[in-house]
Amino acid sequence: MNRSVTWRLLILSVGAFVLAIDGFVLPGLLPEVAADLSVSVAAAGQLMTAFGVTYAVSSPVIATLTGQLDRRVVIGTGMVVFLLGMVLQAAGPSYGVVLTGQVVAALGAAAFQANAFAVAGVLAPPGRRSRAFALVAAGAGLAAVLGMPIGLLIGQLWGWRGTLWTIAAMAAIAAVLAGLFVPSVRLPATTLRERLAVLVNPAVLALLVVSALLITPQYLLGSYISAVVGISAPGDSSAVVLALLLYGAGVFAGTRLIGRFADRFAAVAVIVTGLGVVALNAVLLAAVQHWLLPTLAVLFILGMTALSLVVPQQNRVFVAGGDVAVIALSLSGAMNHAGAALGAGLGGVVLAGAGPLWLAPTAAVLALGVIAVVLITAPESAARRARAPRARAEEAGTS
Repeated sequence: MNRSVTWRLLILSVGAFVLAIDGFVLPGLLPEVAADLSVSVAAAGQLMTAFGVTYAVSSPVIATLTGQLDRRVVIGTGMVVFLLGMVLQAAGPSYGVVLTGQVVAALGAAAFQANAFAVAGVLAPPGRRSRAFALVAAGAGLAAVLGMPIGLLIGQLWGWRGTLWTIAAMAAIAAVLAGLFVPSVRLPATTLRERLAVLVNPAVLALLVVSALLITPQYLLGSYISAVVGISAPGDSSAVVLALLLYGAGVFAGTRLIGRFADRFAAVAVIVTGLGVVALNAVLLAAVQHWLLPTLAVLFILGMTALSLVVPQQNRVFVAGGDVAVIALSLSGAMNHAGAALGAGLGGVVLAGAGPLWLAPTAAVLALGVIAVVLITAPESAARRARAPRARAEEAGTS
Protein backbone atom coordinates (compact mmCIF):
# COMPACT_ATOMS: atom_id res chain seq x y z
CA MET A 1 0.00 0.00 0.00
CA ASN A 2 1.25 3.49 -0.80
CA ARG A 3 1.70 6.20 1.81
CA SER A 4 -1.52 7.97 0.90
CA VAL A 5 -3.62 4.86 1.51
CA THR A 6 -1.74 4.04 4.71
CA TRP A 7 -2.30 7.56 6.04
CA ARG A 8 -6.03 7.38 5.36
CA LEU A 9 -6.26 3.98 7.04
CA LEU A 10 -4.49 5.42 10.07
CA ILE A 11 -7.19 8.11 10.27
CA LEU A 12 -9.81 5.36 10.34
CA SER A 13 -7.76 3.55 12.98
CA VAL A 14 -7.83 6.68 15.16
CA GLY A 15 -11.62 6.63 14.93
CA ALA A 16 -11.70 2.94 15.86
CA PHE A 17 -9.50 3.73 18.86
CA VAL A 18 -11.88 6.45 20.08
CA LEU A 19 -14.94 4.22 19.68
CA ALA A 20 -13.32 1.27 21.44
CA ILE A 21 -11.74 3.12 24.35
CA ASP A 22 -15.18 3.94 25.78
CA GLY A 23 -15.86 0.22 26.17
CA PHE A 24 -12.53 -0.43 27.89
CA VAL A 25 -12.79 2.61 30.20
CA LEU A 26 -16.34 2.24 31.50
CA PRO A 27 -16.00 -1.13 33.33
CA GLY A 28 -13.39 0.34 35.67
CA LEU A 29 -15.59 3.35 36.41
CA LEU A 30 -18.83 1.52 37.24
CA PRO A 31 -18.64 1.97 41.05
CA GLU A 32 -18.19 5.76 40.64
CA VAL A 33 -20.92 5.94 38.00
CA ALA A 34 -23.31 3.99 40.21
CA ALA A 35 -22.62 6.15 43.25
CA ASP A 36 -23.03 9.43 41.34
CA LEU A 37 -26.27 8.36 39.63
CA SER A 38 -27.67 6.66 42.77
CA VAL A 39 -28.09 3.26 41.15
CA SER A 40 -26.60 -0.16 41.81
CA VAL A 41 -23.38 -1.28 40.14
CA ALA A 42 -25.43 -3.90 38.29
CA ALA A 43 -27.70 -1.17 36.91
CA ALA A 44 -24.65 0.87 35.88
CA GLY A 45 -23.35 -2.20 34.08
CA GLN A 46 -26.49 -2.22 31.95
CA LEU A 47 -25.16 0.93 30.27
CA MET A 48 -22.71 -1.32 28.40
CA THR A 49 -25.50 -3.76 27.59
CA ALA A 50 -27.54 -0.91 26.09
CA PHE A 51 -24.59 0.07 23.90
CA GLY A 52 -24.07 -3.49 22.65
CA VAL A 53 -27.74 -4.16 21.91
CA THR A 54 -28.19 -0.81 20.14
CA TYR A 55 -25.08 -1.38 18.03
CA ALA A 56 -26.13 -4.90 17.05
CA VAL A 57 -29.67 -3.88 16.06
CA SER A 58 -28.91 -0.56 14.38
CA SER A 59 -25.76 -1.45 12.42
CA PRO A 60 -27.42 -3.29 9.50
CA VAL A 61 -30.35 -0.82 9.48
CA ILE A 62 -28.01 2.17 9.20
CA ALA A 63 -25.99 0.41 6.50
CA THR A 64 -29.18 -0.18 4.49
CA LEU A 65 -30.55 3.36 4.90
CA THR A 66 -27.25 5.03 3.98
CA GLY A 67 -26.35 2.72 1.11
CA GLN A 68 -26.46 5.50 -1.53
CA LEU A 69 -24.44 8.05 0.45
CA ASP A 70 -20.76 8.95 0.27
CA ARG A 71 -18.93 6.81 2.85
CA ARG A 72 -16.97 9.86 4.04
CA VAL A 73 -20.24 11.57 4.96
CA VAL A 74 -21.50 8.51 6.83
CA ILE A 75 -18.20 8.02 8.67
CA GLY A 76 -17.92 11.69 9.66
CA THR A 77 -21.58 11.85 10.72
CA GLY A 78 -21.18 8.66 12.73
CA MET A 79 -18.29 10.13 14.71
CA VAL A 80 -20.26 13.34 15.34
CA VAL A 81 -23.24 11.31 16.61
CA PHE A 82 -20.87 9.33 18.85
CA LEU A 83 -19.51 12.65 20.14
CA LEU A 84 -23.03 13.84 20.99
CA GLY A 85 -23.65 10.59 22.85
CA MET A 86 -20.49 11.06 24.91
CA VAL A 87 -21.51 14.65 25.77
CA LEU A 88 -24.93 13.42 26.93
CA GLN A 89 -23.22 10.87 29.18
CA ALA A 90 -20.62 13.25 30.55
CA ALA A 91 -23.18 15.98 31.33
CA GLY A 92 -26.17 13.75 32.08
CA PRO A 93 -27.73 14.57 35.48
CA SER A 94 -29.61 11.29 35.76
CA TYR A 95 -29.32 7.61 34.90
CA GLY A 96 -31.91 7.97 32.13
CA VAL A 97 -29.96 10.71 30.36
CA VAL A 98 -26.68 8.78 30.63
CA LEU A 99 -28.43 5.67 29.28
CA THR A 100 -29.77 7.72 26.38
CA GLY A 101 -26.22 8.93 25.74
CA GLN A 102 -25.02 5.35 25.49
CA VAL A 103 -27.73 4.59 22.93
CA VAL A 104 -26.82 7.67 20.86
CA ALA A 105 -23.11 6.82 21.05
CA ALA A 106 -23.85 3.28 19.88
CA LEU A 107 -25.75 4.62 16.85
CA GLY A 108 -22.73 6.71 15.91
CA ALA A 109 -20.35 3.79 16.41
CA ALA A 110 -22.54 1.58 14.23
CA ALA A 111 -22.46 4.16 11.43
CA PHE A 112 -18.68 4.55 11.65
CA GLN A 113 -17.39 1.02 12.15
CA ALA A 114 -18.72 -1.02 9.22
CA ASN A 115 -18.14 1.85 6.81
CA ALA A 116 -14.55 2.25 8.01
CA PHE A 117 -13.88 -1.37 7.10
CA ALA A 118 -15.73 -0.96 3.79
CA VAL A 119 -13.57 2.05 2.87
CA ALA A 120 -10.44 0.12 3.90
CA GLY A 121 -11.52 -2.74 1.65
CA VAL A 122 -12.00 -0.39 -1.30
CA LEU A 123 -8.75 1.54 -0.82
CA ALA A 124 -6.47 -1.47 -0.39
CA PRO A 125 -5.48 -3.73 -3.30
CA PRO A 126 -6.98 -7.25 -2.96
CA GLY A 127 -3.66 -8.78 -1.95
CA ARG A 128 -3.28 -6.29 0.91
CA ARG A 129 -6.91 -6.10 2.06
CA SER A 130 -6.39 -8.06 5.29
CA ARG A 131 -3.49 -5.76 6.21
CA ALA A 132 -5.78 -2.79 5.66
CA PHE A 133 -8.44 -4.30 7.91
CA ALA A 134 -5.77 -5.09 10.50
CA LEU A 135 -4.52 -1.49 10.46
CA VAL A 136 -8.03 -0.20 11.16
CA ALA A 137 -8.58 -2.84 13.84
CA ALA A 138 -5.27 -1.91 15.49
CA GLY A 139 -7.01 1.18 16.86
CA ALA A 140 -9.32 -1.04 18.92
CA GLY A 141 -6.32 -3.14 19.94
CA LEU A 142 -4.49 -0.06 21.21
CA ALA A 143 -7.62 0.95 23.13
CA ALA A 144 -7.50 -2.43 24.87
CA VAL A 145 -4.01 -1.58 26.14
CA LEU A 146 -4.55 2.06 27.05
CA GLY A 147 -8.24 2.13 27.95
CA MET A 148 -8.04 0.95 31.53
CA PRO A 149 -4.99 2.99 32.65
CA ILE A 150 -6.36 6.11 30.92
CA GLY A 151 -9.71 5.62 32.63
CA LEU A 152 -8.12 5.08 36.04
CA LEU A 153 -5.73 8.04 35.72
CA ILE A 154 -8.24 10.60 34.45
CA GLY A 155 -10.90 9.20 36.77
CA GLN A 156 -8.67 9.84 39.78
CA LEU A 157 -7.96 13.40 38.63
CA TRP A 158 -11.34 14.56 37.32
CA GLY A 159 -13.83 11.80 38.14
CA TRP A 160 -15.74 9.56 35.77
CA ARG A 161 -17.34 12.50 33.99
CA GLY A 162 -13.90 13.94 33.27
CA THR A 163 -12.96 10.67 31.62
CA LEU A 164 -16.02 10.81 29.36
CA TRP A 165 -15.36 14.49 28.52
CA THR A 166 -11.85 13.44 27.46
CA ILE A 167 -13.29 10.78 25.15
CA ALA A 168 -15.70 13.38 23.75
CA ALA A 169 -12.74 15.65 22.99
CA MET A 170 -10.95 12.79 21.22
CA ALA A 171 -14.13 12.09 19.24
CA ALA A 172 -14.21 15.72 18.10
CA ILE A 173 -10.63 15.43 16.85
CA ALA A 174 -11.41 12.14 15.10
CA ALA A 175 -14.46 13.69 13.42
CA VAL A 176 -12.38 16.58 12.06
CA LEU A 177 -9.66 14.21 10.82
CA ALA A 178 -12.26 12.01 9.11
CA GLY A 179 -13.83 15.01 7.40
CA LEU A 180 -10.48 16.28 6.17
CA PHE A 181 -8.63 13.13 5.18
CA VAL A 182 -11.03 10.23 4.56
CA PRO A 183 -11.54 10.11 0.78
CA SER A 184 -14.86 10.34 -0.95
CA VAL A 185 -15.97 6.75 -1.59
CA ARG A 186 -19.24 5.63 -3.15
CA LEU A 187 -20.02 1.94 -3.27
CA PRO A 188 -21.91 0.43 -6.24
CA ALA A 189 -25.54 1.53 -6.36
CA THR A 190 -27.97 -1.16 -5.21
CA THR A 191 -31.71 -1.34 -4.72
CA LEU A 192 -33.28 -1.92 -1.32
CA ARG A 193 -34.27 -5.40 -2.45
CA GLU A 194 -30.66 -6.19 -3.37
CA ARG A 195 -29.44 -4.87 -0.03
CA LEU A 196 -31.90 -7.00 1.91
CA ALA A 197 -31.08 -10.05 -0.23
CA VAL A 198 -27.87 -10.41 1.75
CA LEU A 199 -30.03 -11.69 4.62
CA VAL A 200 -31.02 -14.78 2.63
CA ASN A 201 -27.68 -15.40 0.93
CA PRO A 202 -26.61 -18.83 2.27
CA ALA A 203 -22.91 -18.05 1.92
CA VAL A 204 -23.20 -14.79 3.85
CA LEU A 205 -25.46 -16.35 6.50
CA ALA A 206 -22.90 -19.10 7.08
CA LEU A 207 -20.19 -16.48 7.49
CA LEU A 208 -22.35 -14.51 9.93
CA VAL A 209 -22.71 -17.60 12.12
CA VAL A 210 -18.93 -17.85 12.21
CA SER A 211 -18.64 -14.11 12.98
CA ALA A 212 -20.79 -14.68 16.06
CA LEU A 213 -18.92 -17.75 17.29
CA LEU A 214 -15.40 -16.70 16.36
CA ILE A 215 -14.63 -14.70 19.49
CA THR A 216 -16.96 -16.50 21.90
CA PRO A 217 -14.24 -18.69 23.52
CA GLN A 218 -11.95 -15.68 24.00
CA TYR A 219 -14.71 -13.60 25.61
CA LEU A 220 -15.69 -16.51 27.83
CA LEU A 221 -12.21 -16.20 29.38
CA GLY A 222 -11.38 -12.56 28.78
CA SER A 223 -14.53 -11.29 30.50
CA TYR A 224 -13.51 -12.99 33.72
CA ILE A 225 -9.77 -12.38 33.88
CA SER A 226 -10.13 -11.19 37.46
CA ALA A 227 -11.64 -14.55 38.45
CA VAL A 228 -8.94 -16.48 36.57
CA VAL A 229 -6.12 -14.49 38.20
CA GLY A 230 -7.87 -14.83 41.55
CA ILE A 231 -7.05 -18.54 41.52
CA SER A 232 -3.32 -17.92 41.81
CA ALA A 233 -3.40 -14.46 43.45
CA PRO A 234 -6.58 -14.18 45.53
CA GLY A 235 -7.39 -10.64 46.56
CA ASP A 236 -4.41 -9.14 44.73
CA SER A 237 -5.80 -6.22 42.71
CA SER A 238 -2.38 -5.34 41.29
CA ALA A 239 -2.14 -8.82 39.76
CA VAL A 240 -5.53 -8.29 38.09
CA VAL A 241 -4.41 -4.92 36.69
CA LEU A 242 -1.20 -6.49 35.37
CA ALA A 243 -3.15 -9.34 33.78
CA LEU A 244 -5.53 -6.90 32.07
CA LEU A 245 -2.62 -4.85 30.75
CA LEU A 246 -0.86 -7.95 29.38
CA TYR A 247 -4.09 -9.22 27.85
CA GLY A 248 -4.64 -5.81 26.23
CA ALA A 249 -1.04 -5.78 24.98
CA GLY A 250 -1.72 -9.17 23.41
CA VAL A 251 -4.84 -7.77 21.71
CA PHE A 252 -2.81 -4.96 20.18
CA ALA A 253 0.02 -7.25 19.08
CA GLY A 254 -2.42 -9.70 17.51
CA THR A 255 -4.24 -7.06 15.49
CA ARG A 256 -0.91 -5.78 14.16
CA LEU A 257 0.42 -9.21 13.16
CA ILE A 258 -2.67 -10.87 11.73
CA GLY A 259 -2.82 -8.84 8.51
CA ARG A 260 0.43 -10.29 7.18
CA PHE A 261 -0.70 -13.87 7.81
CA ALA A 262 -4.21 -13.29 6.48
CA ASP A 263 -2.90 -11.85 3.20
CA ARG A 264 -0.39 -14.66 2.74
CA PHE A 265 -2.52 -17.68 3.66
CA ALA A 266 -6.15 -18.67 3.11
CA ALA A 267 -8.48 -16.94 5.57
CA VAL A 268 -10.07 -20.22 6.68
CA ALA A 269 -6.65 -21.69 7.44
CA VAL A 270 -5.68 -18.63 9.48
CA ILE A 271 -8.94 -18.73 11.44
CA VAL A 272 -8.73 -22.47 12.15
CA THR A 273 -5.09 -22.14 13.21
CA GLY A 274 -5.97 -19.21 15.48
CA LEU A 275 -8.81 -21.13 17.11
CA GLY A 276 -6.42 -24.05 17.55
CA VAL A 277 -4.08 -21.70 19.41
CA VAL A 278 -7.01 -20.63 21.60
CA ALA A 279 -7.90 -24.23 22.41
CA LEU A 280 -4.27 -25.20 23.13
CA ASN A 281 -3.66 -22.20 25.36
CA ALA A 282 -6.94 -22.69 27.20
CA VAL A 283 -5.80 -26.23 28.01
CA LEU A 284 -2.43 -24.85 29.06
CA LEU A 285 -4.14 -22.25 31.24
CA ALA A 286 -6.15 -24.98 32.94
CA ALA A 287 -2.85 -26.68 33.80
CA VAL A 288 -0.97 -23.62 35.09
CA GLN A 289 -3.71 -21.41 36.56
CA HIS A 290 -2.52 -22.07 40.13
CA TRP A 291 0.71 -20.16 39.36
CA LEU A 292 0.59 -16.45 38.55
CA LEU A 293 3.50 -15.94 36.13
CA PRO A 294 2.54 -18.79 33.73
CA THR A 295 -1.06 -17.60 33.91
CA LEU A 296 -0.02 -14.10 32.86
CA ALA A 297 2.02 -15.48 29.94
CA VAL A 298 -0.91 -17.56 28.67
CA LEU A 299 -3.32 -14.62 29.01
CA PHE A 300 -1.01 -12.51 26.82
CA ILE A 301 -1.12 -15.17 24.07
CA LEU A 302 -4.89 -15.52 24.40
CA GLY A 303 -5.18 -11.74 24.05
CA MET A 304 -3.45 -11.99 20.68
CA THR A 305 -6.40 -13.98 19.35
CA ALA A 306 -9.14 -11.94 21.06
CA LEU A 307 -9.80 -9.59 18.12
CA SER A 308 -7.23 -10.60 15.52
CA LEU A 309 -9.31 -13.42 14.02
CA VAL A 310 -11.99 -10.87 13.17
CA VAL A 311 -9.65 -9.48 10.47
CA PRO A 312 -9.57 -12.53 8.13
CA GLN A 313 -13.26 -13.03 8.83
CA GLN A 314 -14.00 -9.45 7.73
CA ASN A 315 -12.12 -10.15 4.51
CA ARG A 316 -14.28 -13.23 3.86
CA VAL A 317 -17.46 -11.24 4.52
CA PHE A 318 -16.29 -8.35 2.31
CA VAL A 319 -15.68 -10.70 -0.63
CA ALA A 320 -18.95 -12.63 -0.14
CA GLY A 321 -20.96 -9.39 0.22
CA GLY A 322 -20.03 -8.09 -3.24
CA ASP A 323 -21.91 -4.88 -4.06
CA VAL A 324 -23.58 -4.90 -0.62
CA ALA A 325 -20.32 -5.48 1.27
CA VAL A 326 -20.98 -2.63 3.72
CA ILE A 327 -24.26 -4.26 4.80
CA ALA A 328 -22.59 -7.65 5.11
CA LEU A 329 -19.79 -6.05 7.18
CA SER A 330 -22.30 -4.28 9.41
CA LEU A 331 -24.10 -7.57 10.01
CA SER A 332 -20.79 -9.23 10.74
CA GLY A 333 -19.96 -6.50 13.27
CA ALA A 334 -23.35 -6.97 14.90
CA MET A 335 -22.74 -10.71 15.12
CA ASN A 336 -19.32 -10.03 16.69
CA HIS A 337 -21.12 -8.15 19.45
CA ALA A 338 -23.60 -11.01 19.80
CA GLY A 339 -20.73 -13.49 20.05
CA ALA A 340 -19.00 -11.39 22.70
CA ALA A 341 -22.23 -11.27 24.72
CA LEU A 342 -22.69 -15.02 24.26
CA GLY A 343 -19.15 -15.72 25.47
CA ALA A 344 -19.54 -13.48 28.50
CA GLY A 345 -22.92 -15.06 29.27
CA LEU A 346 -21.60 -18.61 29.02
CA GLY A 347 -18.62 -17.64 31.18
CA GLY A 348 -20.99 -16.26 33.80
CA VAL A 349 -22.94 -19.51 33.83
CA VAL A 350 -19.75 -21.56 34.21
CA LEU A 351 -18.41 -19.25 36.91
CA ALA A 352 -21.63 -19.38 38.92
CA GLY A 353 -22.22 -23.10 38.48
CA ALA A 354 -18.77 -24.71 38.49
CA GLY A 355 -16.32 -22.01 39.57
CA PRO A 356 -13.34 -20.28 37.93
CA LEU A 357 -11.31 -23.48 37.54
CA TRP A 358 -13.67 -24.61 34.77
CA LEU A 359 -13.54 -21.45 32.65
CA ALA A 360 -10.40 -22.50 30.76
CA PRO A 361 -11.49 -26.11 30.02
CA THR A 362 -14.87 -24.85 28.81
CA ALA A 363 -13.18 -22.32 26.51
CA ALA A 364 -10.97 -25.08 25.07
CA VAL A 365 -13.95 -27.30 24.25
CA LEU A 366 -15.86 -24.36 22.80
CA ALA A 367 -12.91 -23.37 20.57
CA LEU A 368 -12.73 -26.90 19.15
CA GLY A 369 -16.46 -26.78 18.47
CA VAL A 370 -16.12 -23.47 16.64
CA ILE A 371 -13.33 -24.97 14.49
CA ALA A 372 -15.79 -27.67 13.41
CA VAL A 373 -18.43 -25.06 12.57
CA VAL A 374 -15.91 -23.04 10.51
CA LEU A 375 -14.87 -26.07 8.48
CA ILE A 376 -18.41 -27.36 7.92
CA THR A 377 -19.99 -24.05 6.96
CA ALA A 378 -17.14 -22.51 4.94
CA PRO A 379 -18.58 -21.28 1.60
CA GLU A 380 -15.08 -21.70 0.15
CA SER A 381 -15.17 -25.42 0.99
CA ALA A 382 -18.66 -25.77 -0.47
CA ALA A 383 -17.48 -24.12 -3.68
CA ARG A 384 -14.54 -26.53 -3.92
CA ARG A 385 -16.87 -29.49 -3.33
CA ALA A 386 -19.18 -28.22 -6.07
CA ARG A 387 -16.28 -27.86 -8.51
CA ALA A 388 -14.81 -31.28 -7.75
CA PRO A 389 -17.41 -33.41 -9.65
CA ARG A 390 -17.14 -31.18 -12.70
CA ALA A 391 -13.35 -31.43 -12.61
CA ARG A 392 -13.51 -35.23 -12.36
CA ALA A 393 -16.03 -35.38 -15.23
CA GLU A 394 -13.85 -33.17 -17.41
CA GLU A 395 -10.82 -35.28 -16.58
CA ALA A 396 -12.73 -38.45 -17.45
CA GLY A 397 -13.89 -36.93 -20.71
CA THR A 398 -10.39 -36.13 -21.81
CA SER A 399 -8.94 -39.52 -20.87
